[in-house]
Amino acid sequence: MVLRVITVLRYRGLPTWTRTCCYRSYATHSQHDPSKVRNMALVAHIDSGKTTLTESILLQSHYLSSAGSVDTGSTTTDFLPAERERGITIQSASIPVRWKEWTFNLVDTPGHADFGMEVESASRVVDGAVVLIDSVEGVEAQTKGVWRQLDRYDVKSRILFLNKLDRAGASFRTSMLSVLANRLHPRPMALALPIASFDPQDYTRAEPGIQGLVDLVKWELWRYDANGRYTVHALPRTTQELEKCDLFPHSHPLVPHLLPARTSLLDNLAEVSEGLFETLLSLPEDPSSYLSVPCSDIIPHLRAATLRNDILPVLCGSAFKHIGTELLMNYIGELLPSPVDIEPNPQAIAPNAPLRMLAWKVGWDKRKGWMTFVRVYSGTLKSQSSALNATQNQKEKITKLQLLYAAEAEEVDTLPFGSVGAVLGLKHTRTGDTLVSVAGGANPSSLRDIIPPPAMMSVCIIPHSHADTEPVESALNALARTDPSVRVETHEGQLLVHGLGALHLEIVESRLREEWKVNFEFGRRTVSFRECLGSGDISAVSDRWSTELGGHVTQAQVALSVRSLEEDEEGDPLWDGNVVLTPDGERMTPGDMHLNVNDSLAQIARGLSSTLSSSPNTTLALSRLHIQVMAMEYPKEANPTVLAGASAAILRNIVRAAGRGDLMEPYIRLKISVDERSVGRVVEDLGEHSGEVLDLDAAEEDTEPFVDTDIYVPPQWLSPSTGKASKSASAKMQRTILAIAPLSQMLDYSSRLRALSGGHGLFQMANDGFKRVSTARAVEILKEMGRM
Repeated sequence: MVLRVITVLRYRGLPTWTRTCCYRSYATHSQHDPSKVRNMALVAHIDSGKTTLTESILLQSHYLSSAGSVDTGSTTTDFLPAERERGITIQSASIPVRWKEWTFNLVDTPGHADFGMEVESASRVVDGAVVLIDSVEGVEAQTKGVWRQLDRYDVKSRILFLNKLDRAGASFRTSMLSVLANRLHPRPMALALPIASFDPQDYTRAEPGIQGLVDLVKWELWRYDANGRYTVHALPRTTQELEKCDLFPHSHPLVPHLLPARTSLLDNLAEVSEGLFETLLSLPEDPSSYLSVPCSDIIPHLRAATLRNDILPVLCGSAFKHIGTELLMNYIGELLPSPVDIEPNPQAIAPNAPLRMLAWKVGWDKRKGWMTFVRVYSGTLKSQSSALNATQNQKEKITKLQLLYAAEAEEVDTLPFGSVGAVLGLKHTRTGDTLVSVAGGANPSSLRDIIPPPAMMSVCIIPHSHADTEPVESALNALARTDPSVRVETHEGQLLVHGLGALHLEIVESRLREEWKVNFEFGRRTVSFRECLGSGDISAVSDRWSTELGGHVTQAQVALSVRSLEEDEEGDPLWDGNVVLTPDGERMTPGDMHLNVNDSLAQIARGLSSTLSSSPNTTLALSRLHIQVMAMEYPKEANPTVLAGASAAILRNIVRAAGRGDLMEPYIRLKISVDERSVGRVVEDLGEHSGEVLDLDAAEEDTEPFVDTDIYVPPQWLSPSTGKASKSASAKMQRTILAIAPLSQMLDYSSRLRALSGGHGLFQMANDGFKRVSTARAVEILKEMGRM
């Protein structure tokens, strides 16, 4: 009641302090119910409408009185200058949303692959996700990319939202089939059907649009006007009444399909829910009997199946027109898991449980300083307290706690179990670190880490003067703390920055200039190559190393077994595609992630990382090595750090003795859409730039699609503007080329394709990993680096 009154007052022009009162009312510990919290992310391919949907959600929840627009740069979550200038999301933004009895900790994520680290960190701390699909395009390259990221962090519960159904060419059916064709899920389940128009003639005229929705679970009709306002009507529970009801015009084509759609929904759900199966068996043999099943008998089974990932709920609408947003919000609350559903230890839920939380993102603010975004997994975090960074083994002072509403912040006293918020005052914490109670009681081992994607491209940074060198280096280190996918190193006196792509490095450049105000120039962009282990004899390399410490010669032994990985062996992303094992054969944790940095294995890991990052043969990072520490020994009176120098030097000697191995360069997978006249020129250009055409007008994947035998897939005319005539006409004009090519040859592909296709070509690009290069290409690479 308090929330509703404050909302009404705010609409009548009261000042913004009312918003503060509203937020604090549900952020307090006394009213916190973790079973009503939904930590969820919006993920999708770029330009699928995530930020627009976020604005629509904020509008419907009365956070905003009017929605902003990506085109005008007025959205709530895209508040960085570069985001508003380019009209894209660059960093993930968290915002708490109060809806009915639930609180959504909503994270809007970028869709561009160059900012995949933001999706990576968000995927680590959310319990569920809404995956958007542009219903004109269907499943796209980065749709599959973010889907795999959710898989990697075991985010099982997802809702699919088919967006942009108001646009010409949008298709509910084609989007559903693309989910099966790309093997996202074997059982997508439509919970709602779109009504393109209430005028049956619009279906015959192939008019695009969406004017309503039918909720197949609650058996309701949502009817929208031109301003996005809606009315909800209960549908009749018998086929006779449904055919005669005045909610639809006479002879509306959708009406005969509503009963089969609901029947298919319940039958498919019953296949994964024994309780619902028993309910359906008890129904009379009347065609209308499936309409009599109440929503209260369906939702528990639907939620349980969603939590188990047995089904993929599918909703639809138009975020731009605010159609389907409230229905989606209802199902987010009803179907996605709460922190209580995810936490296996019931004791962690108690307010007095030992503190345990994960830092999933670090940000920098000119006024506030370092801001660390955390998710509380156990106990309660309090302001003006202390915590132990279990990853860095450092004690941290917590000065303030905040709930962030994108660019705005609300200070709170506590962050209870399941909460997502920001901490001010942490000096040592980085993305992926675990923090626990100083007093103990919590499990001191680190929570699962967040793995940055491998760097694909690098650029040299040149400070304007010697006086600018230190500020530039400090700014780069600060930026790398906020974005772990940015890697900084000094090589032969040059300052190199490694990133995920050209756009990523452009944003790095603009942030350095605008946020840190440093003076520098960017050099030429180059891609990040890798070196494999050579084939030379390494048996004679000594496993002992000596150095002088405090005037005394100190000797250490680190015995290493080193070989190349086999083709079918998978590298460890934490070690940049290498595999490093302990003497017991267990995977070794990289040095900066060890709980105890003074541990012998932590020091060895630091040394190995140093050599693996720069080969003594080419200065390139090493990849595809299998290294096992067999034994180690050092004087008891010596510091364990001697093992870092020993392991680095011994591995360096091994790599030098093996000689230069094969070189690897990053490849990308391309999906290019051009008209018939441009196909020949585009294919020829790919060949000239070392690309390989995989197929023309074929599916992207070699794997078999999931079959749609038992899945309800609505007819194509349900989205009138994708009728048979329009589809065949567009098919004659457009051709799709699937290819792979070296990233180094495709840095300027956007302008090349524009020239080749007369400005009509489109392409999507996805990382395809590192591949070995020919001897001739290796010579070219080494000449470019000045190594030959």
